[in-house]
Amino acid sequence: MNRPLRILNLIRTLNPEHGGPAEGLRQSVVATRALGHEEEVLSLDTPGAPWLAAFPAPAHAVGPAQGVYGYTPRLLPWLQAHGAQYDALVVHGLWQYLGLATRQALAGTGQPYFVYTHGMLDPWFKRRYPLKHAKKWLYWPWGEYRVLRDAAAVLFTTEEESRLAAQTFWLYRARHEVLGYGLELDEQARHARAEDFLSCFPALRGRRLLLFLGRIHPKKGCDLLIEAFAAVVDEDPQLHLVMAGPDQVGLQPTLQALAQRLGVGHRVTWTGMLQGAPKWGALRAAEAFVLPSHQENFGVAVAEALAMGVPALLSTQVNIWREVVDAGAGLAEPDTVAGTTALLSRWLALPGAAQAAMRQAAPGCYERHFHIRAAAQRLVSLVQRHARPPPRAQGFGDETKPFLSADSQPCNTGRPQ
Repeated sequence: MNRPLRILNLIRTLNPEHGGPAEGLRQSVVATRALGHEEEVLSLDTPGAPWLAAFPAPAHAVGPAQGVYGYTPRLLPWLQAHGAQYDALVVHGLWQYLGLATRQALAGTGQPYFVYTHGMLDPWFKRRYPLKHAKKWLYWPWGEYRVLRDAAAVLFTTEEESRLAAQTFWLYRARHEVLGYGLELDEQARHARAEDFLSCFPALRGRRLLLFLGRIHPKKGCDLLIEAFAAVVDEDPQLHLVMAGPDQVGLQPTLQALAQRLGVGHRVTWTGMLQGAPKWGALRAAEAFVLPSHQENFGVAVAEALAMGVPALLSTQVNIWREVVDAGAGLAEPDTVAGTTALLSRWLALPGAAQAAMRQAAPGCYERHFHIRAAAQRLVSLVQRHARPPPRAQGFGDETKPFLSADSQPCNTGRPQ
């Protein structure tokens, strides 16, 4: 199939404050459009939300969505009216009405849809939130299990994420495809200077900055980082920790109190969410990026740091840590206080030449593993394998199951339903 594809992405929100999926989708859309294909987005945002106009592709909003599940009565009719205009639909995330509505809208059409799990099948959530997991089991057999089973493919960013996904529910059947993930630096990022950040926070000039860049959230191991920083802070009076990101769950006051109790409150700066030049400037100003997450299926911020030449200090629960360590672009330790302390201590103990070597290795690691162009090409190839002729060339058949190409890999656990 050589004609340009038309792909519809479905996501809960394009609000950049909600982290990686929205930014990852933005990057994917830009890269896929550069290959000559059309991408559009359907979100559950309220029409007119300010971030919709800034998105680099047509964005349709059918919200506001109700509750955690994101139900809106406008979604299914929209898909039934417009879904046939696209070669494929790509659902981003689980545990949302988006997936169920997509399956219902396409039933009987033979039109393929794909599902990006974005780490939401990681067994860490089962261990960390057992009550929530029990509630999900009530929905799983008739909801998400069927959405994944009937998808043309379930998409993963890393082999590790794909492997872990099959361990969360014993009733599980899906065709796995690992596409990768990543980003491409825009002009603003490529021309960013440390001063773009330091002019906003002038007290940080001349400091050795360790940078956390992401949501302030329990999953991210922010408390581990505060405690580990307190354990190593005496090694250099210029050492300073920058915590940059939105506080979506009200965790920041607790973390600030922890920093004060440990005697390092004055050496931790909380910037809130950084965007544009200040964000890229923070990466230019930092000597290392730190992410001690308890669970991270990819970590867009990791790729951003590497692309800017910043070594990445990661927990071994960040699924791309092996690629980073093997490239000599960072370090990794377990997601514990002791592990995070060892992570910072190892970095600080490195000779200047070794730290410089990691900085030089970081962009190469990004180019080999985390540039978005490769992931975009794999997505296009996958859709081309599964896409049916458009409605004007062939009517819809009566099949209820998606087309399965010879090289799709089934991953089944439990009894097929």
